Amino acid sequence: MNRSVIIDGSVIYTNFSQIMGHKKFEELLKEFINLLAEKNSPLIKTLNPFKIGENIDIKRLVEYLHLLSMRNIKEITNIINYVNPEELEKFLEGFYSFWRNKHRFMVRQEKYVDDYNRRASIEYTMTMVGDQFKAVIKNMYRQLISNTTNEFPKVMRQLPSGVQVMFLYDYIKCENLANNWISKIPTIWGAIFDPPAIFYTKSNKRKGIIPLVEKNFLNKLELSPTEWFRIPIMVGDLLFFNFVHKEYLAHGAGLANLFELASPKVIKSKKPDGIIIFGLHPSLIPEYNEKWKNAVIFKDKENEVYIGIIPALDENDYFGYMKKTTLTVHNLIKLDHGKLPIHGSMAKITLKSGKSAIAMFVGDSGAGKSETLDALNRLEEVADVNIIIDDMGSLDIIDNKIVAFGTETGAFVRLDDLPPGYAYHTMDRSIFMNPDKINARVIVPFNNYKEIITPTPIDFIFYANNYTEVYRDDERIIFFDNPEDALKVFSEGKRFAKGTTSETGLTTSYFANPFGAIQMKEIHHKIAEKFFNKMFELGVKVGEIRTMLGIKGFEKEGTLLAAKALLKIIENYRG
Repeated sequence: MNRSVIIDGSVIYTNFSQIMGHKKFEELLKEFINLLAEKNSPLIKTLNPFKIGENIDIKRLVEYLHLLSMRNIKEITNIINYVNPEELEKFLEGFYSFWRNKHRFMVRQEKYVDDYNRRASIEYTMTMVGDQFKAVIKNMYRQLISNTTNEFPKVMRQLPSGVQVMFLYDYIKCENLANNWISKIPTIWGAIFDPPAIFYTKSNKRKGIIPLVEKNFLNKLELSPTEWFRIPIMVGDLLFFNFVHKEYLAHGAGLANLFELASPKVIKSKKPDGIIIFGLHPSLIPEYNEKWKNAVIFKDKENEVYIGIIPALDENDYFGYMKKTTLTVHNLIKLDHGKLPIHGSMAKITLKSGKSAIAMFVGDSGAGKSETLDALNRLEEVADVNIIIDDMGSLDIIDNKIVAFGTETGAFVRLDDLPPGYAYHTMDRSIFMNPDKINARVIVPFNNYKEIITPTPIDFIFYANNYTEVYRDDERIIFFDNPEDALKVFSEGKRFAKGTTSETGLTTSYFANPFGAIQMKEIHHKIAEKFFNKMFELGVKVGEIRTMLGIKGFEKEGTLLAAKALLKIIENYRG
């Protein structure tokens, strides 16, 4: 059963015949009927008049529905055996819900143009096509129900029934790669969201550490242009080609809300720094190893590129795999360049008093990094919290200053630990993943690309400790006296697991960063020592902030108390 439905956006949908006469409508109807049969649903009896032997005549059913969209059910009973209106109404409602539960996309081929006004016109046209399609679907559903029940609803609900995301694509050649198949894959250069975009996936957690393997892989691979999409993104200042199988296109949509889409101009002029392939069947991975089942990264020396693979398995159907594999490759490249990748968040915090500081928080998933920044933003004394890094960044030394760079323009936020109402506040811009489950997530944009890749000098760097229970305000933040003590805490990477991964209880992760740091631990440690020594030399304040996010009863209050302690420190800071 296909979860994703892809609609051709080159067609303007204006009438019911275009929908019902489409092959996809027939396929969806057949899929829904098979599902009812598997469940032995009583709704299947509704279709007895359309049976030929043991099978339902789908074409005859479609013809009946087409006629029903134009005439009342009582007027068409003479052309076929009697169909019970009450049962048919339930069947139609079920089919409509079945359609709305699909991951729904529209794609349209358009040539990318540099001129902003012409590009805006192309995107506007695509929006109009999507709106028209949505209107036809809704009106068709209402007309079918109305002609079945002999009533028109007193309350009309504008349910999301069109496509959730629209993609503009073209075929773009990359001059710096010899693999001809890459240029044949449709390349997405624009995306339009119709909120709320809600996707339900088969998995909701990430497992383990992604292994790094030296293996020439790219020349052994060829993806089908009818099955795959290429989503080029900028991960910080690095160009990535993320290939997504159409069945996992929801995760491709997540990329567009989390990273800066790379323009065709960049693609043509630059070789990709990293390649990610999401949804590749294990049988297509040469010498497949069971240790690679969640994800694997190949260091392809022949093509001088890192390639991350997420196999097409139900347990990998989680956006966390897409994001973290991408960021792991980013971190490996940064280590190759002598930079220090950081798993953490960073923001410029400005108080109403006029004081400001740049603070970075280091910690693994669930440590309280984003939650502390959110708590700061809610304090009355705070004028602004400008988030520059949400989850991953890197440090460099420029002009004898420690500076930070971000990777993402959006955030993949865990809703469970955020204040009530946050989800509703961001609904118009967000992609929601499994909102009814533990570790529910929302992908929401928060900054512009120019700001995250501008080198930003840091004032504070904190290890986010979510497991130590403290009662005194002066114990909520402590500072280290020397780089050795700081390195010991940062490299140990302790945290209390919050259900964002398969881990439970108090865990350790080298430098709170299983995304590149552990894979190149020896190289990473030498770089970390260099940077921490430089921080103490330059007067960057290095400390630990106790968020208590892992302490029962302090899930909300802990980050607020930590934020208040940081507020006092910034107020007294003389940077």
